Amino acid sequence: MSYEPTVMRKALARLERRRDSRERRRYELERELYARQPRLRQIDADLRGTMADLALLAAGGRPIRADGPEIAAIRQRSEALQAERARLLAELGCGPEALDDVPACLRCGDRGWGDDGKMCACLKELCAQEQIKALTALLNLTDEQDFDRLRLDVYSDQPWNGERPPREHMRQVATVCEGYARQFPNYPLKNLLLSGGTGLGKTFLSGCVAREVSRRGYSVVYDTAASVFDSFDGRRFPRDPEQGRQAREDARRYLSCDLMILDDLGSEQNLPSARASLYELVNSRLQAGRHTIISSNLSTREIGAGYGAQLASRLQGLYRELTFYGEDLRLKGW
Repeated sequence: MSYEPTVMRKALARLERRRDSRERRRYELERELYARQPRLRQIDADLRGTMADLALLAAGGRPIRADGPEIAAIRQRSEALQAERARLLAELGCGPEALDDVPACLRCGDRGWGDDGKMCACLKELCAQEQIKALTALLNLTDEQDFDRLRLDVYSDQPWNGERPPREHMRQVATVCEGYARQFPNYPLKNLLLSGGTGLGKTFLSGCVAREVSRRGYSVVYDTAASVFDSFDGRRFPRDPEQGRQAREDARRYLSCDLMILDDLGSEQNLPSARASLYELVNSRLQAGRHTIISSNLSTREIGAGYGAQLASRLQGLYRELTFYGEDLRLKGW
């Protein structure tokens, strides 16, 4: 998985602050306990001395047996010091490890990466939290945008223009979206097209999916079609070096994230460059096996008419269209 650089930087900064805070608390406790029981300071110095003695033996050049008398003497002295240390700490109301530098995450030692070079679960969790913060700003996410709080009673239970009631239809749409998010990336459907008029819940359900997939530890990028196409144009025809660098970075995020949510397709200017950008985004992510959700007021057929038959064939064959219909919920105060 590939998180945005900004998300990764913020997560690593939080991890570093966490380490610094733990070390500061340990240092302050150490000063307090040393002041209350000066013998502890000497014991800790003596314990460091036993480690130095072991290093000197190893560097001596002659074979040293692990069960030999020299090692045994150092081990015996170390064990006696540790027992005395534990007793003194207990008298001060502390556990035997109170002054030890114990990382919050034992898997990675609070580094964020394991010895195998893989991202640790603790850093993934921080990345997920930072990603949700970023998505919250973009999608105006609220705590209500969660599958567990999804309300279907806001949709009419009466037939709509010859179709079944919106409430019944949206129950099926919501089931697909929830399964997609909770089983990501193993849900049978990889790509979704959310189509329909404004105010019917497309952005709401996109937010629910984004939140859940982020919680599961996958990278999610959300942006409008207009912004995405601007970035692709800026990469091809940069106004200046900085704008070109940012456009290339944005395009990389759009193409490499685990889930890309492209919102409001069809509201941008439908120029030849937009059609080329959309095809590149869709085709590149399909070839890489990455997941994409497109939200639009247009149907698959209308997108094909506006953006070309080549794109329509990709959407019709490899995207599941979920149609939203009914009364604009915003007109009802939702």
